[in-house]
Amino acid sequence: MTGTGTVAQATAVHRLAPAKINLALHVTGQRGDGYHLLDTLVAFADFGDRLDVMLSDAPKASLSGAFASGLTMDADNLVCRAEALWREAMRRNVGGQGLPPVHIHLTKNLPIASGIGGGSADAAAALLALQEMFGHPLPSDGLHALALALGADVPMCLASSSLRATGIGDVFEPVDLPSLPIVLVNPGVAVSTPTVFSNLEHKTHTPLSHMPVDSHNDDWLEWMSEQRNDLQLPAVRSAPVIAKCLAALETARGCLLARMSGSGATCFGVFADDESAQFAASVLSTSHSGWWVRAGRTI
Repeated sequence: MTGTGTVAQATAVHRLAPAKINLALHVTGQRGDGYHLLDTLVAFADFGDRLDVMLSDAPKASLSGAFASGLTMDADNLVCRAEALWREAMRRNVGGQGLPPVHIHLTKNLPIASGIGGGSADAAAALLALQEMFGHPLPSDGLHALALALGADVPMCLASSSLRATGIGDVFEPVDLPSLPIVLVNPGVAVSTPTVFSNLEHKTHTPLSHMPVDSHNDDWLEWMSEQRNDLQLPAVRSAPVIAKCLAALETARGCLLARMSGSGATCFGVFADDESAQFAASVLSTSHSGWWVRAGRTI
């Protein structure tokens, strides 16, 4: 595969960019360059943004969806940056000068700056879609390097399966986590990740405790209840409405655990079953019409 011999294997590729949920997030230190060290259990939802990549006569990027108004598909957008980096890697590594243009369309279903990895998941979906369209031309280590250049969360979003991440989030291993009924709630406020980290009083906390060796839901729920999100308190101080989200989830029928994801403001609830999760989502949507609420499962 060299030069103008590079051809598309498909005329269109469609990918889910699933919401990323930090079921537990411990801040274990801070590097000299300012990056915080984490130990986090991550799961992905069966819903999220949608990315469509189609062959086109000319390069094009477009946007739609409930949260499209908060974004622009320009050179600074993570999806557009992902395509640019991927094409440069193709030219450098496999001689892909003859790659045809594509039209990338992002359907933005997830709230922006909400602690569920929307932008990172979109970038990962773009890389994976381009790989699929052109027959997986870049090796996995090369793709991982591109993802890391886009952001610390992007490599784990390439996996989009349950994992434990350490370092700055770039070192991870798969975890045999059962599929859990969940409800995600965002109160409609954007929370600045740098601000939340800067408000963290202590930078060194204990890592996650030893994880269960089997995949029974009860064992995992007991373990998760003993963990924490070290960013939750500073995020609540920045946006007190997060506490209201947590309280609403905690008092919902069938909720077994409620916690904030990432740096907020999105909170999640783990529920006893799908019926309880769907019912809670319906009640919360009705009682808090300005909140974004979505029920589903981890994958």
